[in-house]
Amino acid sequence: MDSDAAAFIDRTLRAEASEWRTWADGDASVGGLRVYGTSIGAIRGTVRDALRRHRDLEHDDITALASELWAVPVFERRLAAVVLLQGQVDTLTGNDLTRIEGFLRDARVPDLVKPLTLDVVRPLLARLTGPEAERARRIVNRWATSGTDGLHAAAALL
Repeated sequence: MDSDAAAFIDRTLRAEASEWRTWADGDASVGGLRVYGTSIGAIRGTVRDALRRHRDLEHDDITALASELWAVPVFERRLAAVVLLQGQVDTLTGNDLTRIEGFLRDARVPDLVKPLTLDVVRPLLARLTGPEAERARRIVNRWATSGTDGLHAAAALL
């Protein structure tokens, strides 16, 4: 069961969906993920609106919301999770890499791996210092030798 914020995002993404966009590529799925057919602009606007409606969300709430969105194998929900983390990247810590690693492990498509890596992981790594930065580097180095496509691709982008 989705939280109020996740339910709002899902409901709005569905309302913004276009059957034309869904079938433009000849399929209603991408990499095994369902597709609503919502534009990138609508996804960004939906996340922005959700954050305005739920101004009290703190770090743990944001990361939990990202996990809720990611848990359902729908491309737009997962991209909304990425957009959410992009906007909150300054609040993320090295400990959040474990959650992000799980997302990358199950990303399934480059259109999720690339923005998650370049717009969330890269700036997060750039901010870390000391032991936290060393731990993060070890994690990312492990990704490079992973047999998981999403992790391997992320490591190559960093």
